[in-house]
Amino acid sequence: MSEIYNALGISAHGMKAQSERVRVISENIANVDTAPENPDDVPYRRQIVTFKNSLDREMGITVVDVADIKADTSKDFLQKYMPDHPAADEMGYVKMPNVNMLVELMDMREAQRSYEANLGMIEQSKTMLQKTIDLLRG
Repeated sequence: MSEIYNALGISAHGMKAQSERVRVISENIANVDTAPENPDDVPYRRQIVTFKNSLDREMGITVVDVADIKADTSKDFLQKYMPDHPAADEMGYVKMPNVNMLVELMDMREAQRSYEANLGMIEQSKTMLQKTIDLLRG
């Protein structure tokens, strides 16, 4: 019986981690067109979520948790030609966030599928618990 509770705990932690990932991806998407106000300002930088394995001491199981949310420095800022913008440099280019909508949408889809997989495990565990209770009553 404790294995079923462990499965529930592992899946719940997975859902929580993926929810945080979706929140960060949503923030990235919301800021895709956010330009700085001045030429010297730094635009929004894409954020990425990293995960870690953690020991849940109460349940005695290893679960997934969010390790860190940090700026993605692997890609440079995009340069967009907007000579009338207040943040334009002397050449008329504005530094734009390093957010790629295609990458964000793919990450969102992956997070959604992971969330759904964890939800499916919770449903399976719930069904197994209900069948166990039915057998004990019978």
